[in-house]
Amino acid sequence: MVDTNTAVRAPEASNPHAACMAVVETLARIGNKWTVMVVGALSKGPIRYNEIRRRVEGISQRMLTLTLKGLEQDGLVTRTMYPTIPPRVDYELTDLGRKLIVPLKALSKWARENRPAMLAAREAFQRRRQVGLASLDKLDRTLGHRSARKKARM
Repeated sequence: MVDTNTAVRAPEASNPHAACMAVVETLARIGNKWTVMVVGALSKGPIRYNEIRRRVEGISQRMLTLTLKGLEQDGLVTRTMYPTIPPRVDYELTDLGRKLIVPLKALSKWARENRPAMLAAREAFQRRRQVGLASLDKLDRTLGHRSARKKARM
């Protein structure tokens, strides 16, 4: 008897975990707070390390170094060293890195537009939580113990 069954699924479909991990790893790189800010700083062209550090408020020297190394490793940034005294090093987005600019701008726009709604949702959540805890306190007083509130916080 001849086996006529042939797998027709894409490799990702046969191993959904591998496909998911690829997305997770990519998002870990491009979704990182510092990556987003460094790519933004580099979006207007090549600049030196200290200029990136000035543009990316709050980043430590170590975090900037690690971020730039990771971006270079993943092919998003190039590092060019010039043989001058003192040595000059410029960082620049690669073609792949420049492809990130449009989606990051869209994400930035979304964040600015939706920030008020998110803050309002947080406040509403906190109010509901306070009302819920107040209700548990009242229940505790009625029952004469604190078990209801302890269970809610666990």
